[in-house]
Amino acid sequence: MSEQLRERFWERYPLEALTQPEWEALCDGCGQCCLLKLHDDDTQEVAVLNVACRLLDTHSCQCSDYENRFDSVPDCTQLTPERVKEFTWLPHSCAYRRVAEGRKLAGWHPLLSNDAERVHRKGVSVRHFAVSQDDVPEKKLEEHIIAILPISP
Repeated sequence: MSEQLRERFWERYPLEALTQPEWEALCDGCGQCCLLKLHDDDTQEVAVLNVACRLLDTHSCQCSDYENRFDSVPDCTQLTPERVKEFTWLPHSCAYRRVAEGRKLAGWHPLLSNDAERVHRKGVSVRHFAVSQDDVPEKKLEEHIIAILPISP
């Protein structure tokens, strides 16, 4: 039996005080954190690509091997309560970022809407534009840049 989630935990507790099931439930299922990024230390920018990690199921926007993802993809980004603010490339819609910044969850978030498909219908997820990194040769990655963002100091 899975652990019960505390009522409106995202409003009542800081990220560091969430249980593991609460942390996982906070994910809105958009898949944007699984898009590949190219970091440029010279320009202090990060380029976000429309290319998703090979483990991301681009239809469900879920990792196909979540439990073993770090074994399969050693450079997989691990979001933690302590590191959320470091990842300035997280979209403003990201629940982890919103809570870390003291903002409310978006109305379409599954915890509020009880509808995991709403993130896709709202166009927030990568479902309709991401391609798997298995389908893009490494030498062509730069052709898939969809945003360039500053890296915060």
